[in-house]
Amino acid sequence: MLKGILVSLLASFLFGYMYYFSTLLKPLSGTDIFGYRMIFTFPFVVFAVLIFKQKNALLERLKHIKNQPYFAFSYLFCGALMGFQMWLFLWAPNNGSSLSVSFGYLLLPIVMVAAGRLIFKERISTFKFIAVLIATLGVISNIVLKGGLSWEAIVICIGYTTYFSVRKALKNTDLASFCLEMLSLMPISVYFALQTDFASVEQSNSAIWGLLILLGLISGTALIAYVIASNKLPMNLLGLLGYVETIMMLFVSFFIGEKIDAQSYPLFICLILSMSLVIIDGLCKQQARGF
Repeated sequence: MLKGILVSLLASFLFGYMYYFSTLLKPLSGTDIFGYRMIFTFPFVVFAVLIFKQKNALLERLKHIKNQPYFAFSYLFCGALMGFQMWLFLWAPNNGSSLSVSFGYLLLPIVMVAAGRLIFKERISTFKFIAVLIATLGVISNIVLKGGLSWEAIVICIGYTTYFSVRKALKNTDLASFCLEMLSLMPISVYFALQTDFASVEQSNSAIWGLLILLGLISGTALIAYVIASNKLPMNLLGLLGYVETIMMLFVSFFIGEKIDAQSYPLFICLILSMSLVIIDGLCKQQARGF
């Protein structure tokens, strides 16, 4: 259990650090960074499929696509959703939107809880129900004070909720499915990478190639660490530890100079309270199970 917790924390730290790391890749655009991240990360995904014995599952999914070609659209659709989220994650810190994205990640678990109840009829605890109500109040306050949530937060909440809901409905939740989703992103990733004018980029950032390779290493290591942790920890505890990444994203946002405007304080406070209730709920469940 302790090893799983440490590996999960490593994954969250690496994902959180990658949020800051994207600021070191200027003057590359968000699409440039996204393209190279996908290209350098995909070999790690294939490696993970092999070491975690998902090869047969991958072959079964490919066979399923061969027999029912229309099924490939599910991987294309989920790949597109995931790809846009990954692009947004890397784009935000260099474009003044890191706090908006962080707010989206704070709100996402609450939206997922509500979606689980509404779509899959999952039971929710009292703590989670109160967390949903508090988060809803925060969203309403933001609509009243600012006219609505940021488009970044909306995209994260709707995009990821749709992504995970489709995967769950189709039972495509394993690493083999993720590998096919990544594979569907390779053509557009290569296209974005080829559009980069490295002659001008290297004039501003001479270490860019080394940084891009390091980006792939960080991303790939984080992915494998997360898969290892998911195999060693209960999903409830894994989800709690995932908040470490979100908290790091907030710290990164403040570190690079972004500030919360006064009108966003009610939303921020409500989201922190909601997150705290979800964490308390998870800790209570772990204690009840003898953790």
